[in-house]
Amino acid sequence: MRGFGFSEHGGTDRLAYVDLPEPSPGPGEVRVRLRAAAFNRLDRFTLAGIPGVTVERPHVLGSDGAGVVERLGEGVADLALGDRVLLNPGLWDGTCDACRRGDEAMCRSYRIVGEHTQGTATELLCLPRRNVRPLPEGWTFEQGAAAPLVFQTAWRALRTVAGLVPGDRLAVVGAGGGVAPAAVQVGRLLGATVTVASRNRTKEEAVARLGATSFVTFDDATPLDRVLWQASEKKGFDVIFDSVGAPTLPRSLRAVGRGGRIVVIGATAGPVVELDVRTLFWRQASIRGSTMAGAREFDEVLGHLASGELRPVIDVTFPFEDGPAAFRRLDSAELFGKVVLRGPGPGPEGP
Repeated sequence: MRGFGFSEHGGTDRLAYVDLPEPSPGPGEVRVRLRAAAFNRLDRFTLAGIPGVTVERPHVLGSDGAGVVERLGEGVADLALGDRVLLNPGLWDGTCDACRRGDEAMCRSYRIVGEHTQGTATELLCLPRRNVRPLPEGWTFEQGAAAPLVFQTAWRALRTVAGLVPGDRLAVVGAGGGVAPAAVQVGRLLGATVTVASRNRTKEEAVARLGATSFVTFDDATPLDRVLWQASEKKGFDVIFDSVGAPTLPRSLRAVGRGGRIVVIGATAGPVVELDVRTLFWRQASIRGSTMAGAREFDEVLGHLASGELRPVIDVTFPFEDGPAAFRRLDSAELFGKVVLRGPGPGPEGP
Protein backbone atom coordinates (compact mmCIF):
# COMPACT_ATOMS: atom_id res chain seq x y z
CA MET A 1 0.00 0.00 0.00
CA ARG A 2 1.32 3.42 -0.99
CA GLY A 3 1.33 6.54 1.17
CA PHE A 4 2.86 10.00 1.20
CA GLY A 5 5.09 10.88 4.12
CA PHE A 6 8.66 10.26 5.23
CA SER A 7 11.09 7.66 6.48
CA GLU A 8 13.35 10.08 8.38
CA HIS A 9 12.51 13.32 10.16
CA GLY A 10 13.76 16.55 8.66
CA GLY A 11 12.80 19.17 6.11
CA THR A 12 10.79 18.91 2.91
CA ASP A 13 13.71 17.12 1.28
CA ARG A 14 12.68 14.10 3.41
CA LEU A 15 9.21 13.87 1.85
CA ALA A 16 8.69 10.62 -0.02
CA TYR A 17 6.17 8.05 -1.16
CA VAL A 18 6.40 5.11 1.21
CA ASP A 19 5.11 1.54 1.24
CA LEU A 20 3.09 0.16 4.14
CA PRO A 21 1.21 -3.10 4.71
CA GLU A 22 -2.55 -2.93 4.22
CA PRO A 23 -4.28 -2.49 7.59
CA SER A 24 -7.01 -4.86 8.76
CA PRO A 25 -9.87 -3.55 10.92
CA GLY A 26 -10.03 -4.91 14.44
CA PRO A 27 -13.21 -5.29 16.49
CA GLY A 28 -15.20 -2.05 16.43
CA GLU A 29 -13.11 -0.58 13.62
CA VAL A 30 -13.84 0.51 10.06
CA ARG A 31 -11.48 0.37 7.10
CA VAL A 32 -11.90 3.37 4.80
CA ARG A 33 -10.54 3.70 1.29
CA LEU A 34 -9.38 7.32 1.12
CA ARG A 35 -10.55 9.50 -1.75
CA ALA A 36 -9.12 12.76 -0.39
CA ALA A 37 -6.79 13.88 2.39
CA ALA A 38 -5.81 17.32 3.64
CA PHE A 39 -2.68 18.78 5.20
CA ASN A 40 -2.36 21.08 8.20
CA ARG A 41 0.60 22.97 9.63
CA LEU A 42 0.75 20.15 12.17
CA ASP A 43 2.17 18.01 9.36
CA ARG A 44 5.18 20.32 9.11
CA PHE A 45 5.94 19.77 12.78
CA THR A 46 5.42 16.02 12.47
CA LEU A 47 7.84 15.90 9.55
CA ALA A 48 10.44 17.87 11.50
CA GLY A 49 9.92 15.75 14.61
CA ILE A 50 7.96 16.84 17.68
CA PRO A 51 9.85 16.51 20.98
CA GLY A 52 8.40 13.66 23.00
CA VAL A 53 6.37 12.23 20.11
CA THR A 54 7.68 9.01 18.59
CA VAL A 55 6.10 7.86 15.33
CA GLU A 56 6.26 4.61 13.43
CA ARG A 57 8.43 4.92 10.34
CA PRO A 58 7.91 5.05 7.47
CA HIS A 59 5.20 7.48 8.45
CA VAL A 60 2.22 8.73 6.44
CA LEU A 61 1.18 12.38 6.89
CA GLY A 62 -2.28 13.94 6.94
CA SER A 63 -4.87 14.19 9.71
CA ASP A 64 -7.98 14.85 7.61
CA GLY A 65 -9.60 12.46 5.18
CA ALA A 66 -12.76 11.34 3.43
CA GLY A 67 -13.58 8.22 1.43
CA VAL A 68 -15.74 5.12 1.30
CA VAL A 69 -16.25 2.30 3.76
CA GLU A 70 -14.33 -0.70 2.43
CA ARG A 71 -14.41 -3.23 5.26
CA LEU A 72 -16.12 -3.54 8.66
CA GLY A 73 -14.58 -4.92 11.80
CA GLU A 74 -16.38 -7.29 14.12
CA GLY A 75 -19.31 -5.67 15.88
CA VAL A 76 -19.84 -2.80 13.43
CA ALA A 77 -23.34 -3.17 12.02
CA ASP A 78 -24.56 0.39 11.41
CA LEU A 79 -22.46 1.11 8.32
CA ALA A 80 -22.52 -0.45 4.87
CA LEU A 81 -19.76 -1.11 2.38
CA GLY A 82 -19.51 1.82 0.00
CA ASP A 83 -20.88 4.41 2.45
CA ARG A 84 -19.36 7.86 1.85
CA VAL A 85 -17.72 9.09 5.04
CA LEU A 86 -15.38 11.65 6.58
CA LEU A 87 -13.04 11.07 9.48
CA ASN A 88 -12.66 12.65 12.90
CA PRO A 89 -8.88 12.76 13.44
CA GLY A 90 -9.10 12.87 17.24
CA LEU A 91 -8.45 9.58 19.05
CA TRP A 92 -9.31 8.88 22.70
CA ASP A 93 -9.43 5.77 24.88
CA GLY A 94 -13.08 6.03 25.99
CA THR A 95 -12.32 4.74 29.48
CA CYS A 96 -10.68 7.58 31.45
CA ASP A 97 -12.53 10.03 33.70
CA ALA A 98 -12.56 12.74 31.02
CA CYS A 99 -14.01 10.38 28.42
CA ARG A 100 -16.67 9.11 30.83
CA ARG A 101 -17.84 12.66 31.48
CA GLY A 102 -17.97 13.37 27.73
CA ASP A 103 -14.90 15.59 27.43
CA GLU A 104 -12.78 13.39 25.21
CA ALA A 105 -10.44 16.22 24.22
CA MET A 106 -9.10 16.07 27.80
CA CYS A 107 -8.34 12.33 27.58
CA ARG A 108 -4.89 11.58 28.97
CA SER A 109 -4.37 9.21 26.02
CA TYR A 110 -5.59 11.69 23.39
CA ARG A 111 -3.87 11.33 20.02
CA ILE A 112 -4.25 12.80 16.55
CA VAL A 113 -4.29 10.85 13.30
CA GLY A 114 -1.19 11.67 11.27
CA GLU A 115 0.71 12.99 14.29
CA HIS A 116 0.72 10.01 16.64
CA THR A 117 -0.56 7.37 14.20
CA GLN A 118 -0.36 6.72 10.47
CA GLY A 119 -2.08 9.48 8.51
CA THR A 120 -4.65 9.89 5.79
CA ALA A 121 -2.46 10.56 2.72
CA THR A 122 -2.68 6.93 1.68
CA GLU A 123 -4.99 4.29 0.25
CA LEU A 124 -6.52 2.63 3.32
CA LEU A 125 -6.92 3.57 6.97
CA CYS A 126 -8.55 1.80 9.90
CA LEU A 127 -10.20 3.84 12.64
CA PRO A 128 -12.68 3.19 15.47
CA ARG A 129 -16.30 3.34 14.38
CA ARG A 130 -16.83 6.47 16.52
CA ASN A 131 -14.36 8.36 14.31
CA VAL A 132 -16.27 7.69 11.10
CA ARG A 133 -19.13 10.03 10.19
CA PRO A 134 -21.40 10.23 7.11
CA LEU A 135 -20.23 12.68 4.48
CA PRO A 136 -22.83 15.50 4.40
CA GLU A 137 -25.31 15.30 1.56
CA GLY A 138 -24.02 16.90 -1.62
CA TRP A 139 -20.42 17.21 -0.43
CA THR A 140 -17.41 16.14 -2.44
CA PHE A 141 -14.69 14.05 -0.84
CA GLU A 142 -12.42 17.10 -1.05
CA GLN A 143 -14.85 19.11 1.07
CA GLY A 144 -15.04 16.25 3.54
CA ALA A 145 -11.26 16.24 3.88
CA ALA A 146 -11.08 20.02 4.29
CA ALA A 147 -13.37 20.38 7.31
CA PRO A 148 -12.72 18.14 10.33
CA LEU A 149 -9.54 19.33 12.09
CA VAL A 150 -9.84 23.09 11.63
CA PHE A 151 -13.55 23.38 12.36
CA GLN A 152 -13.51 21.25 15.49
CA THR A 153 -10.48 23.23 16.67
CA ALA A 154 -12.17 26.59 16.09
CA TRP A 155 -15.48 25.39 17.57
CA ARG A 156 -14.07 24.14 20.87
CA ALA A 157 -11.65 27.06 21.20
CA LEU A 158 -14.28 29.75 20.70
CA ARG A 159 -17.49 28.21 22.02
CA THR A 160 -16.27 25.99 24.86
CA VAL A 161 -12.91 27.37 25.99
CA ALA A 162 -13.28 31.09 25.28
CA GLY A 163 -17.01 31.16 26.01
CA LEU A 164 -17.75 33.43 23.05
CA VAL A 165 -21.29 34.87 23.24
CA PRO A 166 -23.39 37.08 20.96
CA GLY A 167 -22.15 40.66 20.95
CA ASP A 168 -18.56 39.78 21.86
CA ARG A 169 -15.74 41.44 19.95
CA LEU A 170 -13.53 38.71 18.45
CA ALA A 171 -10.11 39.25 16.87
CA VAL A 172 -8.59 36.50 14.73
CA VAL A 173 -4.83 36.88 14.41
CA GLY A 174 -3.73 35.80 10.93
CA ALA A 175 -5.79 35.29 7.81
CA GLY A 176 -4.13 32.42 5.98
CA GLY A 177 -4.03 28.68 6.45
CA GLY A 178 -7.03 26.56 7.29
CA VAL A 179 -7.96 27.47 10.86
CA ALA A 180 -8.41 31.26 10.45
CA PRO A 181 -11.21 30.93 7.84
CA ALA A 182 -12.89 28.40 10.14
CA ALA A 183 -12.55 30.70 13.18
CA VAL A 184 -14.04 33.65 11.29
CA GLN A 185 -17.09 31.58 10.35
CA VAL A 186 -17.55 30.09 13.81
CA GLY A 187 -17.25 33.54 15.39
CA ARG A 188 -19.88 34.93 13.06
CA LEU A 189 -22.20 31.97 13.71
CA LEU A 190 -21.88 32.48 17.48
CA GLY A 191 -22.92 36.12 17.11
CA ALA A 192 -19.61 37.93 17.54
CA THR A 193 -18.32 40.87 15.52
CA VAL A 194 -15.15 39.56 13.90
CA THR A 195 -11.98 41.51 13.17
CA VAL A 196 -9.15 39.83 11.26
CA ALA A 197 -5.57 41.04 11.71
CA SER A 198 -3.01 40.17 9.03
CA ARG A 199 0.34 41.39 7.73
CA ASN A 200 -1.13 42.20 4.32
CA ARG A 201 -4.49 42.97 2.75
CA THR A 202 -4.52 40.22 0.12
CA LYS A 203 -7.12 38.16 1.99
CA GLU A 204 -9.40 41.02 3.08
CA GLU A 205 -12.17 40.30 0.58
CA ALA A 206 -12.01 36.57 1.25
CA VAL A 207 -12.50 36.88 5.02
CA ALA A 208 -15.23 39.48 4.49
CA ARG A 209 -17.16 36.94 2.44
CA LEU A 210 -16.89 34.55 5.39
CA GLY A 211 -18.34 37.06 7.84
CA ALA A 212 -15.51 39.27 9.10
CA THR A 213 -16.77 42.77 9.78
CA SER A 214 -13.39 44.51 9.76
CA PHE A 215 -9.83 43.88 8.66
CA VAL A 216 -6.61 45.46 9.95
CA THR A 217 -2.99 45.11 8.95
CA PHE A 218 0.10 45.25 11.14
CA ASP A 219 3.85 45.28 10.70
CA ASP A 220 6.95 46.08 12.72
CA ALA A 221 6.32 49.81 12.49
CA THR A 222 2.61 49.49 13.29
CA PRO A 223 2.46 46.50 15.65
CA LEU A 224 -0.45 44.16 16.24
CA ASP A 225 -1.43 45.50 19.65
CA ARG A 226 -1.66 49.07 18.36
CA VAL A 227 -3.92 48.28 15.39
CA LEU A 228 -6.16 46.00 17.46
CA TRP A 229 -6.46 48.58 20.24
CA GLN A 230 -7.54 51.20 17.71
CA ALA A 231 -9.93 48.74 16.03
CA SER A 232 -11.60 48.07 19.39
CA GLU A 233 -12.09 51.81 20.03
CA LYS A 234 -9.50 51.50 22.80
CA LYS A 235 -11.67 49.08 24.77
CA GLY A 236 -9.83 45.89 23.88
CA PHE A 237 -11.29 42.68 22.48
CA ASP A 238 -13.42 40.25 24.44
CA VAL A 239 -11.79 37.25 22.73
CA ILE A 240 -8.57 37.00 20.71
CA PHE A 241 -7.93 33.82 18.72
CA ASP A 242 -4.16 33.40 18.33
CA SER A 243 -2.47 30.48 16.59
CA VAL A 244 0.82 32.22 15.79
CA GLY A 245 2.61 32.12 19.14
CA ALA A 246 5.82 33.92 20.05
CA PRO A 247 5.64 36.95 17.69
CA THR A 248 2.00 37.79 18.45
CA LEU A 249 0.89 36.50 21.85
CA PRO A 250 2.54 39.26 23.94
CA ARG A 251 0.90 41.86 21.69
CA SER A 252 -2.45 40.04 21.76
CA LEU A 253 -2.31 40.36 25.54
CA ARG A 254 -1.93 44.13 25.25
CA ALA A 255 -5.01 44.26 22.99
CA VAL A 256 -7.39 42.24 25.17
CA GLY A 257 -10.11 44.04 27.09
CA ARG A 258 -11.06 43.81 30.76
CA GLY A 259 -12.14 40.27 31.51
CA GLY A 260 -11.10 39.26 28.01
CA ARG A 261 -9.93 35.82 26.94
CA ILE A 262 -7.05 34.95 24.64
CA VAL A 263 -7.40 31.42 23.29
CA VAL A 264 -4.25 29.78 21.94
CA ILE A 265 -4.59 26.81 19.59
CA GLY A 266 -1.08 26.64 18.12
CA ALA A 267 2.36 28.17 17.88
CA THR A 268 3.18 28.16 14.20
CA ALA A 269 5.87 30.85 14.56
CA GLY A 270 7.42 29.80 17.86
CA PRO A 271 6.37 28.22 21.18
CA VAL A 272 8.40 30.17 23.78
CA VAL A 273 6.79 33.45 24.82
CA GLU A 274 7.72 36.22 27.28
CA LEU A 275 4.70 38.03 28.77
CA ASP A 276 4.15 41.08 30.94
CA VAL A 277 1.80 39.55 33.51
CA ARG A 278 0.87 42.96 34.90
CA THR A 279 -1.46 43.45 31.94
CA LEU A 280 -2.92 40.01 32.57
CA PHE A 281 -3.93 40.61 36.17
CA TRP A 282 -4.78 44.32 35.89
CA ARG A 283 -7.29 43.66 33.13
CA GLN A 284 -8.41 40.44 34.83
CA ALA A 285 -7.88 38.70 31.53
CA SER A 286 -6.98 35.08 30.86
CA ILE A 287 -4.94 33.08 28.39
CA ARG A 288 -6.48 29.69 27.64
CA GLY A 289 -5.15 26.79 25.62
CA SER A 290 -7.34 24.60 23.42
CA THR A 291 -6.71 21.52 21.32
CA MET A 292 -9.07 19.69 18.96
CA ALA A 293 -12.54 18.79 20.37
CA GLY A 294 -14.60 16.11 22.05
CA ALA A 295 -17.10 13.83 20.31
CA ARG A 296 -20.15 15.97 21.13
CA GLU A 297 -18.39 19.14 19.96
CA PHE A 298 -17.30 17.45 16.74
CA ASP A 299 -20.87 16.38 15.98
CA GLU A 300 -22.17 19.87 16.84
CA VAL A 301 -19.92 21.64 14.39
CA LEU A 302 -20.42 18.91 11.77
CA GLY A 303 -24.15 19.59 12.03
CA HIS A 304 -23.58 23.27 11.25
CA LEU A 305 -21.38 22.28 8.33
CA ALA A 306 -23.98 19.85 6.98
CA SER A 307 -26.68 22.55 7.22
CA GLY A 308 -24.57 25.02 5.24
CA GLU A 309 -24.17 27.50 8.11
CA LEU A 310 -20.44 26.81 7.93
CA ARG A 311 -18.52 25.75 4.86
CA PRO A 312 -15.11 24.21 4.17
CA VAL A 313 -12.60 26.51 2.50
CA ILE A 314 -10.23 24.83 0.05
CA ASP A 315 -7.15 26.68 -1.11
CA VAL A 316 -6.12 24.22 -3.82
CA THR A 317 -6.44 20.52 -4.64
CA PHE A 318 -3.53 18.45 -5.94
CA PRO A 319 -3.47 14.94 -7.41
CA PHE A 320 -1.87 12.30 -5.23
CA GLU A 321 1.24 12.23 -7.43
CA ASP A 322 1.90 15.90 -6.59
CA GLY A 323 2.23 15.36 -2.84
CA PRO A 324 5.49 17.36 -2.53
CA ALA A 325 3.98 20.37 -4.31
CA ALA A 326 0.86 20.16 -2.14
CA PHE A 327 2.98 20.11 1.00
CA ARG A 328 5.08 23.08 -0.08
CA ARG A 329 1.88 25.07 -0.60
CA LEU A 330 1.58 25.21 3.21
CA ASP A 331 4.41 27.75 3.19
CA SER A 332 2.87 30.01 0.57
CA ALA A 333 2.01 33.58 1.60
CA GLU A 334 -1.10 33.25 -0.60
CA LEU A 335 -2.43 30.23 1.30
CA PHE A 336 -6.10 30.63 2.24
CA GLY A 337 -7.94 27.52 3.33
CA LYS A 338 -6.98 23.87 3.22
CA VAL A 339 -4.52 22.10 0.92
CA VAL A 340 -6.21 18.91 -0.28
CA LEU A 341 -4.57 15.86 -1.81
CA ARG A 342 -6.85 13.79 -4.01
CA GLY A 343 -6.63 10.12 -3.05
CA PRO A 344 -4.59 7.57 -4.96
CA GLY A 345 -7.69 5.62 -6.02
CA PRO A 346 -10.44 6.57 -8.49
CA GLY A 347 -11.46 10.20 -8.99
CA PRO A 348 -13.11 12.22 -6.21
CA GLU A 349 -16.58 10.97 -7.14
CA GLY A 350 -15.49 7.47 -8.13
CA PRO A 351 -16.97 4.27 -6.73
